[in-house]
Amino acid sequence: MCQQVDCGCGHPGHHTAPGMGPHRWGCCHPGSGLRRFPNRGEVIAQLQEYLADLRAEASGVEGRLAELKKE
Repeated sequence: MCQQVDCGCGHPGHHTAPGMGPHRWGCCHPGSGLRRFPNRGEVIAQLQEYLADLRAEASGVEGRLAELKKE
């Protein structure tokens, strides 16, 4: 039975895995036949976002460390 599912990538999935009961595959699952790899621009954007998150976390750690040194 084919069911609409959301695999979380923004594209609807289409299939229930054969022989897997109620388990559903989204469009990016390797068994779906519709797997899409990110292009260079998407990878760069993801890495820039990750780097910004790391910098924010490092700033928080530095602030906490400075507080601990004052005590």
